[in-house]
Amino acid sequence: MLSIAENIKVVRDRIEAAVKRSGRDPSEIKLVAVSKTVDIDRIKEAVIAGITILGENRVQEAQKKVASYELRVVGRKIEWHMVGHLQTNKAKTAIRLFDLIHSVDSLRLAEEIDRESRKTGKVQDVLVEVNLAGEETKHGVSKEGTISLLKEMSKLKNISVKGLMTMPPFSEDPEKVRPYFRRLREIRDNINELRVTGYELRDLSMGMSNDFEVAIEEGATMVRVGTAIFGERR
Repeated sequence: MLSIAENIKVVRDRIEAAVKRSGRDPSEIKLVAVSKTVDIDRIKEAVIAGITILGENRVQEAQKKVASYELRVVGRKIEWHMVGHLQTNKAKTAIRLFDLIHSVDSLRLAEEIDRESRKTGKVQDVLVEVNLAGEETKHGVSKEGTISLLKEMSKLKNISVKGLMTMPPFSEDPEKVRPYFRRLREIRDNINELRVTGYELRDLSMGMSNDFEVAIEEGATMVRVGTAIFGERR
């Protein structure tokens, strides 16, 4: 079994190979190490091995980790990203914890984030989550509703949309999810060309342990990798 540091090297090598295949600049890709349910000691190993962005799924779990002495003493700047579904009633806490929220999927949530951010003088960076497959078990705005949501969000002064996020249906075969990644890139590019939302969208958060290489080939700027770094969830 490889160590966490060795896993990270393998993941970075796979990212680099995917970047080369797609003719992209390696600096365009951010690796988000998804640390949900992972204990502090193992997260610390990852940070020491060079991880600078940690992704969490639950606000309550993230609170303990962000405040942990064990991670602070490493002495490295860590970005914290909210990659799971965010409940509206957790927005107040979330804007105090996270540098980027990947999962804004409704105007109601956006308004709550804006309201709480305004109280602290913060402009909260977010991504809009798009449910491309229309799965009822997944969160996210429909692809048809994305532009109208962005238009409404552009009226909010303390929230800034940096891009889009998606979670395609799970498949053992990465090629089966490639069309979803391509579609998200096309939606972003179309929105930017239309110039109707007030935002210049850059980031695409897509791809996880089993399919992040395909996501990079289709334009991902952030990949959310947990299992390939930390192993299977306990």
